[in-house]
Amino acid sequence: MAFAVPPAVQAEPAPLAARRGKALLLEKPLGPDLDAARRVAAAVADSGVVSQLVLTKRYHPVTRAFLAAARDAEVSGARSCCLHGAFRSGEFSTGWRLEQGALPDLGPHLLDLLDAAVGPVKAIRGTGDSPTWLELTCEHENGAVSQASPSGAVNVDRAVTRVELFGAGKPLVYDTAENDHEECRPVLRREFATAVRTGVTTAPDAARGLYLQELIGRVV
Repeated sequence: MAFAVPPAVQAEPAPLAARRGKALLLEKPLGPDLDAARRVAAAVADSGVVSQLVLTKRYHPVTRAFLAAARDAEVSGARSCCLHGAFRSGEFSTGWRLEQGALPDLGPHLLDLLDAAVGPVKAIRGTGDSPTWLELTCEHENGAVSQASPSGAVNVDRAVTRVELFGAGKPLVYDTAENDHEECRPVLRREFATAVRTGVTTAPDAARGLYLQELIGRVV
């Protein structure tokens, strides 16, 4: 079963579907708040069903190559951004996005990439305003520090997602400017179908979604 609905809507049927043994393809954030996200993740864990999180960028070969290279990098610091103007008007200018801003919608993408590329995040704080511009600073367990700038309300010609890693070696840069976003979707569908068929989850799942939402909930 797949959900492509606002967080408050997803959080209601997802636990019911999990308890009925349905595999779940879930949007992020899992729910409108942390308690709801915990209920979704708990239902998935208790039922043992396959779940997969639609962190779309994770399914692009450029992203996977970047994360593979990052595993061998010694990172001292990182900076990143996810910027577009889709919240200003159009189909993504929806109620929950306009009310809550970029943190719950774009934040998971950046925090997932930073956590995977640099290392687990142990502390996070934010400044600014989620509906317009937010600046996140993360402290990682390995001592590295990273920054993330998500905004869906700026005037840019095209969406920008960029992550830069700095350390002992040459900078490692991930930039989606030349990526075709549509390349992600066949990979996502194929891997979800394989997971359902085999009963083995290999992609970011509901537990990952809860972890990212817990990080967002710790922003102070």
